[in-house]
Amino acid sequence: MEFLHTMVRISDVEASLRFYCEGLGLKEIRRIDSEQGRFTLIFLASPDDLKRGGFTGEEHPIPPGLPCLELTHNWEPEAYEGGRNFGHVAWRVADIYALCAHLDGMGYTINRPPRDGRMAFVKSPDGISIELLQAGEALPPQEPWASMENTGSW
Repeated sequence: MEFLHTMVRISDVEASLRFYCEGLGLKEIRRIDSEQGRFTLIFLASPDDLKRGGFTGEEHPIPPGLPCLELTHNWEPEAYEGGRNFGHVAWRVADIYALCAHLDGMGYTINRPPRDGRMAFVKSPDGISIELLQAGEALPPQEPWASMENTGSW
């Protein structure tokens, strides 16, 4: 058995790409528009995963062993509620404080701040819980994160 991808449904392509690509730093590696099915599939991967596997992101089909996030945009408007109903998507990050500061600066709420220097949660524009985990050992506690309270659900 091998992991292929995790799929999340999105309602706004541009808002989602801003979050996942500009915010989290993922790279769009493939896009499929289905006129007949009236949907768009957008596959994203982290630059580190692309480098680690020697992938360029141009391979077709997406090569085995490359963990991806599939964003599914159904062209007919639909309300997606309860983004936590499948759990969450998690990424290991080089500097949890820097990434949280970057996302916060972009206007995203850090729902569970990295008070412990190890773990944080943020939500995508469609309410999908994203877990961020510090690579290696936890970073020493740092303000403003150390004293920041949780916001909303995560």
